[in-house]
Amino acid sequence: MEKVDWSRFVVRTALKVSNEEIKTAWTTPAGLEKWFLRMAEFTTPKGEHRDSNENVQVHDTYRWRWHGYPDSVEEQGEVLEPQNDEIIRFRFGKAGIVSVKIKEIDREKVIELLQEDIPQDEESKMNFHAGCKTGWTFYPANLKSVLEGGHDLRNKNVNLKLE
Repeated sequence: MEKVDWSRFVVRTALKVSNEEIKTAWTTPAGLEKWFLRMAEFTTPKGEHRDSNENVQVHDTYRWRWHGYPDSVEEQGEVLEPQNDEIIRFRFGKAGIVSVKIKEIDREKVIELLQEDIPQDEESKMNFHAGCKTGWTFYPANLKSVLEGGHDLRNKNVNLKLE
């Protein structure tokens, strides 16, 4: 059996939409709120808030909140310089660094999400490797559903606990 690398994981999802639609979904507050977040707030290094349809930029900081969770559940991080054809790269709070690329695999358009630099203590393995991988499996599937004309699959009821 192959040993698990708890410091990183990759999730891939095939999409049948344009590269521009994918980029907009990942790099604008409105795009992120369409499939991923209840609130995506980005602030420039000068302290100005990005407009909802404005592309985020390197060194912007963010505050994110999810549907189905109270306001006390919030993530904060920073947009980092994309590398190697990435469309976005960001520090995902204490959970490491997340990057997203659009690739072509066997003539299919695929988003490839990498989360790396995950801390190696036992709590981080469960919360950031297992927990984040579960989330990053669901949310790109929701992105596919939303962008390909389907439904938004998120739980938007804070009183419905998904434990």
